[in-house]
Amino acid sequence: MFQRWPKRDTDKCYFKMPNEVFCLDLDSKEISIYAYLLRCEDRDTYQCHPSYRTIGMAVKMCENTVRKYVLSLEEKGLIHTEPTTITTKDGRIRNGSLRYTIRPIQEALEIFYQRQLARAEEEAGKERLRKRLAQLNQENHINETKGVSA
Repeated sequence: MFQRWPKRDTDKCYFKMPNEVFCLDLDSKEISIYAYLLRCEDRDTYQCHPSYRTIGMAVKMCENTVRKYVLSLEEKGLIHTEPTTITTKDGRIRNGSLRYTIRPIQEALEIFYQRQLARAEEEAGKERLRKRLAQLNQENHINETKGVSA
């Protein structure tokens, strides 16, 4: 019997993307780069080391755009990067590609929620200042009108 969709080993042919990624207000380009890094990672060490060029070819972006979004992913706590070095055949030490470590999604969520809370507190503080300023302006206006009528 012909099977249209052959059975696949889900651990070998697929990678898992945390659902929480879609709660972090990520740009579609950030999601595609993060997904590619998840695809490349070693499942035991949570690390991978593709170059900006390799990532860019996979997700159809130029190297500078990849660099920009990698920095954004790192700032948002989804990944950690560290430079590597390689030794050439003639013994010279050169810069290698970055080593990416995929961080636990819970850490990224915590950072995201802390930033949201800080923004909310900042907005609440600004609103309190606006109200206080309006109150002072109103009191000043009342005092001026009393001075004119007296």
